[in-house]
Amino acid sequence: MSAPASGTDRSPETTVVDLHAHSRFFHRPPEQLAGYDPVGVAMATGIGRLRGVDQVALTNHNFHRAKLQTERTLPGIEVSTTAGHVLVVGPDPPERTEPGTLTPAETVALAHDRGCAAIIAHPFRHSTVAESGADFDAVELNGKRPERRDRVEALASELGLPVVGGSDAHLPVEVGRVATVVGTAEPTPEAVVAAIRRGEVAPVERRSPVDRAIQLSYRGYHGLQGH
Repeated sequence: MSAPASGTDRSPETTVVDLHAHSRFFHRPPEQLAGYDPVGVAMATGIGRLRGVDQVALTNHNFHRAKLQTERTLPGIEVSTTAGHVLVVGPDPPERTEPGTLTPAETVALAHDRGCAAIIAHPFRHSTVAESGADFDAVELNGKRPERRDRVEALASELGLPVVGGSDAHLPVEVGRVATVVGTAEPTPEAVVAAIRRGEVAPVERRSPVDRAIQLSYRGYHGLQGH
């Protein structure tokens, strides 16, 4: 499946989904500052709608709350495995995972048992997940470093997997910077998972001046962090 390099033009038989977003801009345990989460969801989905994104996957770090879901979100969780981060997106993600305890293979098995897709998140940011040999469903082009697209595509080709896109938004303004054109007109969790597994997905980027400014800021920040 192909998609434009920028913008969100697509046929009526497809859906645009941001497969990696967070309901808060701070890293805290699920119980702390949880009152912000509904606000974050509302802001993220609202900006997503303005940017032509049909669905936003809520992939908070190591927790999932069903009560945060709306008609414009997909259930998900970002699992901190023993080797890096893995996105689990679909109808029944786990509610909690303990950081650094599940291996990539165990995370994939958990995802598949729950009818979810398992996606290698930002594969070049302190991660050896791609080297684990686990049966992943896709590799992510991450919105914080979309200039790595050629490298991500080469990795995906090596692993025999499709590439999907997610903004990795912690700030609502980031939603939709990178998203995924999904080969289904019905964006249910089950349909999105099925399309990912069929390989009927393609990453799509926004390249507005604001998006480029955000990208440059993250490139500098990650450089300072040694990513």
